[in-house]
Amino acid sequence: MNFTRRSTFLALALAAAAMVPLQATAQAVDLSPEQPGRPRSAKVDEALRLVAKDFKFAKEGVLTVGTTTGRLPFGAYATDNKTPVGNAPDVAQLVADSLGRKLELVSVAWADWPLGLQSGKFDVVISNVTVTEERKEKFDFSTYRNDQLGIYVKADSKITAIKEPKDVAGLKIIVGASTNQEQILLRWNQQNVAAGLKPVEIQYYDDDVVLYLAILSGRADAYLAPNGIAAHNARDGRTKLVGAFSGGWPQNAEIAVTSRKGSGIAEAVTAALNAQIQNGNYTKSLERWNLQSEAIQVARTNPPGLPKK
Repeated sequence: MNFTRRSTFLALALAAAAMVPLQATAQAVDLSPEQPGRPRSAKVDEALRLVAKDFKFAKEGVLTVGTTTGRLPFGAYATDNKTPVGNAPDVAQLVADSLGRKLELVSVAWADWPLGLQSGKFDVVISNVTVTEERKEKFDFSTYRNDQLGIYVKADSKITAIKEPKDVAGLKIIVGASTNQEQILLRWNQQNVAAGLKPVEIQYYDDDVVLYLAILSGRADAYLAPNGIAAHNARDGRTKLVGAFSGGWPQNAEIAVTSRKGSGIAEAVTAALNAQIQNGNYTKSLERWNLQSEAIQVARTNPPGLPKK
């Protein structure tokens, strides 16, 4: 995914205008810099023991985490327009606490996180990164969430359900360029055309304001996106979910904390995440941002990822 600063302001505006939550358990969105409701943890000795002795942290006593700050619920700026808040910062805080280190979040553009991580600018990246076999050649992964996609339409759309590829035939669908969801949509379209069905009209927008205007005005029929983002924006009741799929369709896909390949911190991060799953902090970090439907039961180091293209 690509994140833009302007997307942040849209997300904040939509959050402020929220009237109807998607789930009865959804909590009010806290955009304060202080984040008083953010779960915190004591040190986790098992995780500390698993940090390789030769692992070099970017700063003494600190866990430096690269994260994108463009879209809630994963990450955006607080009301001070400088403090990252969202689920990714919450997870980062729990990992830092587990390792007995102070957290420092570094905002980074999506396209720049691989170079920043490899150069040692930050120790790990927590930025809605999907595990793929291609990425595993350069990075290690510690999973913390299922990767889910959602298809959203205007609230009064006649489209009520999209369950399989043929259901998108002939529709005008918005998707992010150079994303896993774009690849899925392209495969669906190829399959449909081969079967003699109408092709999908794929639309791309760099600006979320224009994107949602396209949906609401009828210039586009649907939006295929990471479900967390689209569900958060749907809290205002103007769009609705009509289909949900794994981010690795037809394979399952997981989101993970990303570290340098063979650097020696991945197993420690995995242990930290499992400790937080067991003590309940993990669930709290998801519930704060209405992401509990994407919870995993156990964190894993370098599980099977999406296959190479």
